[in-house]
Amino acid sequence: MSHSHIISSKEISLDDVKLIINNNLKLELSISAQEKITKCRTYLDEKIETSKTPIYGINTGFGSLYNKNISKENLTTLQYNLVKSHACGTGNEVPKLIVKIMLLLKIKSLSYGNSGVQLVTIKRLIDLFNNDISPVLYEMGSLGASGDLAPLAHLCLPLIGLGEVDYKGQRISGEELNKKMGWQPIEFKAKEGLALLNGTQLMGAYGIWASINAQRILQLSNTIGALSLDAFNGRIEAFHPLVHKIRPQKGQSLVAKKINELLDGSEIIKQPKKHIQDPYSFRCIPQVHGASLDAINYVKEVFITEINGVTDNPNVFPDEDMVISAGNFHGQPLAISFDFLCIALAELGSISERRTYQLISGSRELPHYLVVNPGLNSGLMIPQYTAASLVSQNKQLCTPASVDSITSSNGQEDHVSMGANAATKSYKLINNLYSILAIELLTATQALDFRRPLRTSMYLEDFYSNFRKEVAFIEYDRFLHKDMIKAEKFLKNFES
Repeated sequence: MSHSHIISSKEISLDDVKLIINNNLKLELSISAQEKITKCRTYLDEKIETSKTPIYGINTGFGSLYNKNISKENLTTLQYNLVKSHACGTGNEVPKLIVKIMLLLKIKSLSYGNSGVQLVTIKRLIDLFNNDISPVLYEMGSLGASGDLAPLAHLCLPLIGLGEVDYKGQRISGEELNKKMGWQPIEFKAKEGLALLNGTQLMGAYGIWASINAQRILQLSNTIGALSLDAFNGRIEAFHPLVHKIRPQKGQSLVAKKINELLDGSEIIKQPKKHIQDPYSFRCIPQVHGASLDAINYVKEVFITEINGVTDNPNVFPDEDMVISAGNFHGQPLAISFDFLCIALAELGSISERRTYQLISGSRELPHYLVVNPGLNSGLMIPQYTAASLVSQNKQLCTPASVDSITSSNGQEDHVSMGANAATKSYKLINNLYSILAIELLTATQALDFRRPLRTSMYLEDFYSNFRKEVAFIEYDRFLHKDMIKAEKFLKNFES
């Protein structure tokens, strides 16, 4: 397998991002990309030399200062000042994995040759990526409108020997980094600071991470949901193809088909049932999980489109001899998608917690709280409380960010997306979901043990056996926090 990924005009897919990140691939610019970048920069340099017309962000101030013309001898200082003055992030640090994806997306966006950056500048970003150097940046500070200004300023400070980075387990300054690597600070030309700071790469990176994990969570929800259905001694009729044929929602039909496959060959599902109907949290898995699946697929397409586009401003078109100030940095498509995704994923947690609740309720010949001697032992009573608290917090995290807007830059930036806030809350919500599903898995496997000697399907037995290597059957009360953490880790690392 190649140890590098070529950045070219070819679209990056979700699988490409996973491959690059998981295999620690190096990045290279294609010859064509290098030519486009150089052509655009040459065009812009000539434009600045020959034009007396103000061009936003190139020979003018920024935001509401667009009407302030800047002399040619101050154009480089203008770009340095922009990056330094905009590095105003606060709050928690952005996780290193997200920062790594941000670097990839920034490199990709600048590689199209519509941004006017120097080739040396993009190559330095590639150096950061290839050497696993993670600039330190912060969650708060972006309105998701003029791009992710503050986070991207922190991302790019090391290019001029400022800011901080994590390198080989050490937190060092941008200046120290340059000494260690033998690098000279990049000398920005006109427009470069703006090209680096304008863009949706913070939102995009969180969106790609969220899309990858959303797909994983949907698969796990189906698998654990099927296991819970069997452990609850549930019925299979609600998953019959005829039911879903007459309400042809795409996701619903796909989930019903998947549950049938997961339970194929189960002794438990085949046995005669005393009850004629199951609670909604079991019976309506296709309808609920299916709706989330459709939402996940829609949102994924929005994010994939975004990371394969140019999102800085102004946009430079050398062939058409045009520099156009517009609004490709506005995060509205992403903000709405994050809010939609949060709702879709929170529902997977909500229905999961209800299945957990049903399994510990003492019905269907299962002992209360799934423990041999309830009363003396509390069994799985309190993990359900934890799941309930996480589900409640996720509902709060579903409050839409995209409907808010606070005017900034003295009224010039009068409608913003708040997409960065939508992004960071989705990160919290998704991590909560892993905990909720871990609790359902802990509960379902415990319930399954009370169905022995009957067996579930071959696939689910294998899933159960792998989990039991990490977490043993709970015979008496024990310190369950450790079991929950092990279950969470199992889900995050499980390969289907």
